[in-house]
Amino acid sequence: MTTTVATVEEGTDAPYALSHLDALESEAVHIFREVAGEFERPVILFSGGKDSIVMLHLALKAFAPAAIPFTLLHVDTGHNFPEVLDYRDRVVAAHGLRLHVASVQDYIDRGVLRERPDGTRNPLQTLPLTEKIQSEKFDAVFGGGRRDEEKARAKERVFSLRDEFSQWDPRRQRPELWNLYNGRHAPGEHVRVFPLSNWTELDVWQYIAREGIELPEIYFAHEREVFARSGMWLTAGEWGGPKDGETVEKRLVRYRTVGDMSCTGAVDSDAVTLEQVITEIAASRLTERGATRADDKMSEAAMEDRKREGYF
Repeated sequence: MTTTVATVEEGTDAPYALSHLDALESEAVHIFREVAGEFERPVILFSGGKDSIVMLHLALKAFAPAAIPFTLLHVDTGHNFPEVLDYRDRVVAAHGLRLHVASVQDYIDRGVLRERPDGTRNPLQTLPLTEKIQSEKFDAVFGGGRRDEEKARAKERVFSLRDEFSQWDPRRQRPELWNLYNGRHAPGEHVRVFPLSNWTELDVWQYIAREGIELPEIYFAHEREVFARSGMWLTAGEWGGPKDGETVEKRLVRYRTVGDMSCTGAVDSDAVTLEQVITEIAASRLTERGATRADDKMSEAAMEDRKREGYF
């Protein structure tokens, strides 16, 4: 049985009511515990990005002082930011967790996948992800997707069924009235689970500030050599940038989201503290994916097409 609680704004003195962040935290903790009770082999997608960091923090809270009953999974494109990979490995070691890594580079080396002409590997993540899910027989996969990020993600339920080919069919979405989640699935199918569905980017940053969660420094303003492409500041790298006519310059930037270096842009910023980042996000009129992710701009339905194939 689930319980509905009243919420109040942070900092008020109303008794017997959860604050906005407490309510979001409580919902996420409930989801983690529900999955632990319903599924046999759940796994958490963990890249070292801010949403997966918050998701892991919530999972640790949900089962403390016991260890979390999940392993972690990262699909490594081979073009990830070194600062983020270093952070990922430190966190895994600090908590004694087991990390599965599905490598896009391995698939390219074996000739199963081909490099794209634009150097972007984010669209190549789907096959390593889905094959790792199948080979490890994961039946529930936690993702850090939020409904405010992008139109296709706004269609997702908290429990999102995938068929035996890991494909998503919006018509098979199940109702989730009163926070009741249906995890039933046939052999070979699995469920993608999104504990942060109802969070916004601002909620995530305010929660990080409240909980004192450490983040990779890439999320704060720093000087970086970048070049302009498609209205974004991209980092030079082995993936093939810059091209002729694209000039590298040093700028004060930070990242709102992190992924493959070839498609994740930085934004001009002088925000070096959590408070300054929160102020910046509160004033923004673009989501982080809309502002800084080239892979979502390939077509009007880029994300939805990839989700149908098995991507998050």
